Amino acid sequence: MKTIKQIFWTVLGFALLLLAASGWWVLTPMSLSTPTVDLSIEPQTPVRDIAQAVADAGVAVPPVVLYAFLRASGQSRKLRAGSYELSQGNTPLDLLRKLSRGEESLKAISLIDGWTFRQFRTALAKAEGLKHDTKDLDDDALMAQLGMSGVAPEGRFFPDTYTYGKGTSELHVMARAAKAMNKQLDAAWKQRGADIQVKTPEEALVLASIVEKETGRESDRTTISRVFHNRLAIGMPLQTDPTVIYGMFDDFDGNLRRADLHTDHPWNTYTRKGLPPTPIAMPGRNALKAAVQPAASNALYFVAKGDGTSYFSATLDEHNTAVNRYQRQAK
Repeated sequence: MKTIKQIFWTVLGFALLLLAASGWWVLTPMSLSTPTVDLSIEPQTPVRDIAQAVADAGVAVPPVVLYAFLRASGQSRKLRAGSYELSQGNTPLDLLRKLSRGEESLKAISLIDGWTFRQFRTALAKAEGLKHDTKDLDDDALMAQLGMSGVAPEGRFFPDTYTYGKGTSELHVMARAAKAMNKQLDAAWKQRGADIQVKTPEEALVLASIVEKETGRESDRTTISRVFHNRLAIGMPLQTDPTVIYGMFDDFDGNLRRADLHTDHPWNTYTRKGLPPTPIAMPGRNALKAAVQPAASNALYFVAKGDGTSYFSATLDEHNTAVNRYQRQAK
């Protein structure tokens, strides 16, 4: 009986020591090979392989011990795939919390209102941490990969800030931006006014892109939109410089000349009536709304006043007077 008691107390003491050591270990900062360590966990990675991945990433921790801790925590089925960042001072308990809560290390890319698709692709190519899997795809092939074969890419992506984990595909970010634009365009179209001249959401998107490029002044957007609706209603060319510039592509050197306004191409709204064949940029939420909810106005013309706002006119004579006042005299 005495021997059994001795064994019992020995085992109990050893268990208590082990428990105390475990408690100390899980609260002790882990040693990292660098100030921060990037850890990438793929979906459906077994717990044992997660422990090994932590060690392989540059964390000085015995994989077998970490595996035992992760299993004993009761959270092993909740460990999430993703991209994580570990820093000096993080403990095994911190690691468990990150993995079980999905506290990924996220980066972000911002798409700016009025950007072209080319600018979008350039930003993606420079974005740190993205998987650059679209660089060998032309625009048509890329749109096919996104399930939008035959759709022109210009204007089809919503300008916003998108977060992503390390190793995320460029296609994934593009798909999110395309889905967001579809959602925003659908919401705007459902709120469209009764007296607008665009007949489809696609036409609204084209007009919104023009409004986006014509002004950054919120107070002017709906009236500029109305000018274009009024011109469309009477068959008057839109005569908007941003469409001409867009259609010149690489030939535009920063200076729009009179000859450029008379050089015909599909986006030249001086030589062709109606809307151009595609959007010319990525319109933001306010430009989408302005395109389908124009202000009440009989204006057919507008000119920049030099302070970011525009002067609107209903007649050509009034417009010419405004041009002389705000532009020619300024020169």
